[in-house]
Amino acid sequence: MFSFINIFRIVAFLEGVSYILLLFIATPIKYLLGDPQYVKLLGMPHGLLFMGYIILVFMIKQDMNWTNKQFWLVLLASIIPFGTFYIDWKYLKPVK
Repeated sequence: MFSFINIFRIVAFLEGVSYILLLFIATPIKYLLGDPQYVKLLGMPHGLLFMGYIILVFMIKQDMNWTNKQFWLVLLASIIPFGTFYIDWKYLKPVK
């Protein structure tokens, strides 16, 4: 059954993958090879996933009983490479 927590886990994973691809593959290709095609290709999906991640964090905060510190850490993880994977491992995996 799909709950907001399961949807959040999927969105967090996809957001993390899109961020890594954008940061470590598309951006170097853009600046080293002069080909902005990959940034354009990955930019919009990553932006939508990022907004979905932020919205879902606010939606599940109360269900997860996060303290303010945990809440801000989960939000901050969306702008740190590999941060969403850490959040899934630390805060979401035990919920299953």
